[in-house]
Amino acid sequence: MRRDKANYYLDLADVVSKRSTCLRRHYGAVIVKNDEVIATGYNGAPRGRANCTDLGWCIRQKLGVQRGERYELCRSVHAEANAIISSGRERMMGGALYLSGREAASGAYVKNSCSCSMCKRLIINAGIETVFVRDGDEDFREIPVEDWVKMDESLSGEFGY
Repeated sequence: MRRDKANYYLDLADVVSKRSTCLRRHYGAVIVKNDEVIATGYNGAPRGRANCTDLGWCIRQKLGVQRGERYELCRSVHAEANAIISSGRERMMGGALYLSGREAASGAYVKNSCSCSMCKRLIINAGIETVFVRDGDEDFREIPVEDWVKMDESLSGEFGY
């Protein structure tokens, strides 16, 4: 049976995540418009800086920082941000972003995965219309970006990580 398009692009995002240099979670993102892959990105240190995998430690792990908190301490640029950086806005407008994340230690999909508040803002400004988030080999959530615009977490304080 032929793979549906959403899972096909999520499979690509999962492969991209294998380039991640984070010690906690491996994320991959793929931006698609009109059935054409526009850009990919994975989470890792900015170009020229040492990766956590090279250093052998993560400051957020050392400090016991919980998921969804203190991203300013993280060495990594998130997968979504790296994909957006790799493309021009005019190419992304109206497109979709596919996101897959796995726990580095176990390889299991990240439970209740979603873009952080900073990446949500980037996705909104990039003009991306839909985000697909992988929950399992066949399961995913489809999130209209307009929902993130309407539900402004910076006003409510509910970040939903």
